[in-house]
Amino acid sequence: MSAAAPSDAFFDALETRDPADREAQLFAALRLQLSHAKAHTAAYADLLAGVEPAEVGDRAALARLPVIRKSELAARQLALREGQGSAIDGAHEPHEALGGFSAIGWRGCLRSAGAGRVFQSPGGLYEPEGRAPDYWRVARALFAAGLRAGDLVHNSFSYHLTPAGAMMEGGAHALGCTVFPGGVGNTELQMQAMRDLRPQAYVGTPSFLKILLDKAAESGLRLDSLQRALLSGEAFPNSLRDWLAERGVAGYQCYATADLGLVAYETAAREGLVLAEGIIVEIVRPGGSEPVAEGEVGELVVTTLNPDYPLIRFGTGDLSAILPGTCPTGRSNQRIRGWLGRADQSAKVRGMFIHASQLAELQRRFPQASRARLVVEGEMAQDRLTLKLELPEAVPREGLSEQLAAALRDITKLRAEVELLPPGSLPNDGRVIEDARKLD
Repeated sequence: MSAAAPSDAFFDALETRDPADREAQLFAALRLQLSHAKAHTAAYADLLAGVEPAEVGDRAALARLPVIRKSELAARQLALREGQGSAIDGAHEPHEALGGFSAIGWRGCLRSAGAGRVFQSPGGLYEPEGRAPDYWRVARALFAAGLRAGDLVHNSFSYHLTPAGAMMEGGAHALGCTVFPGGVGNTELQMQAMRDLRPQAYVGTPSFLKILLDKAAESGLRLDSLQRALLSGEAFPNSLRDWLAERGVAGYQCYATADLGLVAYETAAREGLVLAEGIIVEIVRPGGSEPVAEGEVGELVVTTLNPDYPLIRFGTGDLSAILPGTCPTGRSNQRIRGWLGRADQSAKVRGMFIHASQLAELQRRFPQASRARLVVEGEMAQDRLTLKLELPEAVPREGLSEQLAAALRDITKLRAEVELLPPGSLPNDGRVIEDARKLD
């Protein structure tokens, strides 16, 4: 997506759109994306059968569509690779290795030149990369981190198997930067390159940047050309941000995945991460599909408008929450708190697994509960379960504990005590299964 930049403060004019205009434009594009996905991918022809794209005009309608999680994506890819899935129409050739979710394959067609690369994530999950410039839309995050045309960027993300290195390189090239493809490891050689080439910026994990700077200091090397960094792939605590600042490096973080590309990025305001343009983000109940209230911690679900790989309501498995208001920098999109943990929680109790999706089903049956948490206590083989639910005072309590216990037993085949709590009693941390057992 490109638009004339209104000033050097913003990557383009999309960042300062009126929020209502952005919402209307996103959903107009979404209706086209739904039609495209149904017509050109085998997976969405199946998943969206019976869905009329023209009727998906707002978030309430979007929330009625199924959430696709990484486990299902991987299962469909495996099934098609092993010949267990439905036949794929060779006219648009979404390759079997990609589970029928990709609208491009290896060969070109009238609509597309085909994938430029294909990557592998842990667990044997494959993702295509189309041929559009800045395919992963990372240039926006690099710009917010202070990178500009003419900068030399030292890229220490992997260039093999996973797309992280290519993601950052594509964004840097879109800005007009030069890239040194350092990749991972080879610390001494990377330090030598930084000393010799004097890059202005670094992209990679925060921990590896700290290793480089520590080792350079031990060796007496000066890396004083380095002023900016865009960091991702792991936690970036404030203590490390301050440590880098003391050494003259302004570090910013972004949240991106191999499936979706850029999702959110940090700005100079340092108040959460601003959502990327060209995607629709929802926060849903962990293990479920229903959006939670603004500010509540839940699973980050993303819909992309990428025609090559049209993931619709893709569950990232990561926890986050929407922050109120907008960024003080003037960017008008929503913000998230950042990565707050994993949503795909589970515990093994009395020989059976309990999953977050089962707690989500319980709350679907009892929507009057605002938050729920199943606490597992005691010692191994002597487990004690307590279902804790927050309920507004106006909700009648008579017989409700027994109904909840019966519903939980129906869903999980396990018995639990029920504790009804007033709103605000449970932490707003997205945790729905708490394993508090003693392991020794």
